[in-house]
Amino acid sequence: MAVRALVRFKAADIWDTPDDGNSYEVIDGELYVTPPPNTAHQNASSNLFRYLGPHVHQHGLGKVMYAPVEVVLDEGSGVQPDIVFVCRDRLGIIAEQAIEGPPDLVVEILSPRTRSRDRGIKMRRYASAGIPHYWLLDPRSRSLEPYRLTETGYKRVGIYGPGSVFEPDLFPGLAIPIDELWT
Repeated sequence: MAVRALVRFKAADIWDTPDDGNSYEVIDGELYVTPPPNTAHQNASSNLFRYLGPHVHQHGLGKVMYAPVEVVLDEGSGVQPDIVFVCRDRLGIIAEQAIEGPPDLVVEILSPRTRSRDRGIKMRRYASAGIPHYWLLDPRSRSLEPYRLTETGYKRVGIYGPGSVFEPDLFPGLAIPIDELWT
């Protein structure tokens, strides 16, 4: 009888993956491979970044980065969120190769391939890492769902769809017209 070894990946294994356009993540020792995003995904990402980046820079709030950026949550979890924010007081977690520790905000843009993972294992993993803010953008419903970390996990604090404006508590003075994320 052959013995099969249980292989557990480490966050550092991400650096050994092929440069083939796919996104590689390790979550709790399991390897996940995602094909390149579609144009609706990239459009939403770039449009949201256009709002966040200048606001954060102008007010000296910290740093906003977009994919591909590696976030090492611990030895067994290295992920590549679509957008991350690290506040000014915690910029020390940004190392040369990766963000080493939980950012203050993670944004994931849902796609047919990642929807269940972003709402499932990644959401639970981000919560257990202590990431205080988690936003989900859904190009299909053209909505943004912000979540805030509580003692029992993430709690959705609203849903912003067509015609609405999102004013995140995390970024005072910022107003994001949801319709502008999809143009």
